[in-house]
Amino acid sequence: MSEHGPDQPATASKRPDMNLQSPIKNPDRFYIGGRWVPPSSSARIQVLHSATEQPFGSVAEAQEADVNAAVQAARAAFDQGPWPRLTPAERAPVLRRFADEMDRLAERGATIWAAESGLLYSTALTITKTLGDFYRWYADLAATFPFVERHPSAAAGCTGLLVREAVGVVAAIIPWNGPPNLAAVKLAPALLAGCSVILKASPEAPGAAYLIAEASENAGLPPGVVNILTADRAVSELLVRHPGVDKVAFTGSTAAGRRIGAICGERIARCSLELGGKSPALVLDDYDIETAAKTIASRATFLSGQVCSSLTRIIVSRQRHDALVDALAAQFAQVAVGDPFDPAMGMGPLATARQRERVEGYIAKGQAEGARLATGGGRPRHLSCGYFVEPTVFGNVDNRSTIAQEEIFGPVLSVIPVADEAQAVAVANDSLYGLGGAVFTHDVDRAYAVARHIRTGTVSHNSHRTEMFIGYGGFKQSGIGREGGVEGLRAFMEAKTISLAGVPTALGVTL
Repeated sequence: MSEHGPDQPATASKRPDMNLQSPIKNPDRFYIGGRWVPPSSSARIQVLHSATEQPFGSVAEAQEADVNAAVQAARAAFDQGPWPRLTPAERAPVLRRFADEMDRLAERGATIWAAESGLLYSTALTITKTLGDFYRWYADLAATFPFVERHPSAAAGCTGLLVREAVGVVAAIIPWNGPPNLAAVKLAPALLAGCSVILKASPEAPGAAYLIAEASENAGLPPGVVNILTADRAVSELLVRHPGVDKVAFTGSTAAGRRIGAICGERIARCSLELGGKSPALVLDDYDIETAAKTIASRATFLSGQVCSSLTRIIVSRQRHDALVDALAAQFAQVAVGDPFDPAMGMGPLATARQRERVEGYIAKGQAEGARLATGGGRPRHLSCGYFVEPTVFGNVDNRSTIAQEEIFGPVLSVIPVADEAQAVAVANDSLYGLGGAVFTHDVDRAYAVARHIRTGTVSHNSHRTEMFIGYGGFKQSGIGREGGVEGLRAFMEAKTISLAGVPTALGVTL
């Protein structure tokens, strides 16, 4: 599973009607305590199709009473239910059944993702077909992760144990750009750890959460282990503040992350925050310009650039700057922008009107602050509706400028000229963010040396990758904690030390 999609998106087996309605069940209900329950009010959230601006569906909008009901169900499942009392090996088969259900829902999930967020349907289908494997990977971890470790004790004749136990009730808050996979990196490790979860979907893209509820129901997860709500920011904050929630796992903007971190700090709640980015790509002097441009441009159009770790600051030596700008502009000029359900398209729309306005505002700032607009900068003239914007390249960008420092969250690249490799590293690190990054060079030793000097959570070599089976997260204001891999499992557990006056005969585990 990748946040950024496959190297070569697969062609969809069939093309859904772009004007279809959201294929979710029970949109007028919440999934709480193992049941589809009516909401506490008649409030609804209308979801628009990103390519047509027409209604795609509507779902119930959670209020305070619904949050309280979800927390109460999750609390009961954790405090009195069987799930946290099972061994990881006993939870693993349920996770595998859940994975099978996610496989079954892959096509519906891809349709929802493309319509709600603008991701190409072919790419969405490739990713949703792999989501089950992510849950299976965590199920397999039940047999290898050291949930109980024996350590030397300071006292003679005693046994020291380090055990890892579920953190408790988790509020998993996911954004609108990648709901299926960003839910998976929270839900899979949390479930293996023995947590109960309240999955809070975004108002712009709630569909994936409804499919997860359906998978939970069909997989036979105990009541209250997985609960789903859709809410706006104000009601979501009630969930973050709720004393019945032990941990908040959030993916979203740095601004929202600051607020969530502050609230969690007030009550000493655990939190992990996967936030914004302004990731640098350093194109070193030995690397071919055309190859670099092709690779960077192909990743920059994934999900229309609505990716927190997207490589948006392209750093290159001054003497090669113009050639790289021209090469990137040529690559972007070839991108077909349009219907995300059309296999011939290379990029779909942005998710919402608000997001398009945001991107257009940054493009205007880039021009006003003196950057050279090399290509793009407007709306595609052949598209009369939908939240589309042209892939855009700016050259001669000052790293202190707005478009170089602030997260745009769209297909906008800033090419920044530097004097040499040392300045390239300094410019890469001159940012509030530290999420992703890349080094383009044919020398793997040089790539490693430069990567060690870049202060980001992930650095790729000659590409843009996220290693979700290793771990993913940011330095600086790009977040706290890691998701994916073994590190992602630890994030949903507390470490407990047990000192026994003797050697136990049966622990239920192999030490």
